[in-house]
Amino acid sequence: MEIERKFTVRQLPEDLARYDSHLIEQGYLNTNPVVRVRREDNTYYLTYKGKGLMAREEYNLPLNEQAYNHLVSKADGNIITKRRYLIPLPPYTIELDVFMEPFAPLIIAEVEFPTEKEAEAFIPPEWFLEDVTYNPEYHNSTLSTKKF
Repeated sequence: MEIERKFTVRQLPEDLARYDSHLIEQGYLNTNPVVRVRREDNTYYLTYKGKGLMAREEYNLPLNEQAYNHLVSKADGNIITKRRYLIPLPPYTIELDVFMEPFAPLIIAEVEFPTEKEAEAFIPPEWFLEDVTYNPEYHNSTLSTKKF
């Protein structure tokens, strides 16, 4: 089960380069239910996500590079590329996604939680702006269908 909240960002934290980060590329084979393939640096996987906005089922299966390349070529819509920064906010980690073209300058902060109760009690840091957890327009699967 994935339990997360999503936020737009008022301003970027200073010196982002000091945080660990990953280059992510992903394509969607289906958006209802969500079936996606992702490359995160040199790791590849297929993900299934169930229905829901803050909490939903999520299953990841490993892929090799050849399988990823084969499947991503079959993706519908936009391929999403972003740099994900991992920013500690004990006991949590902020996953700050800085999207590349054609989605730039979109920046989304996500925080995952072990329980819905913790997610609902979370008080975001000052540099977060709008809580978009319940706005499906900010789901990557929705972005993959956006027309430019």
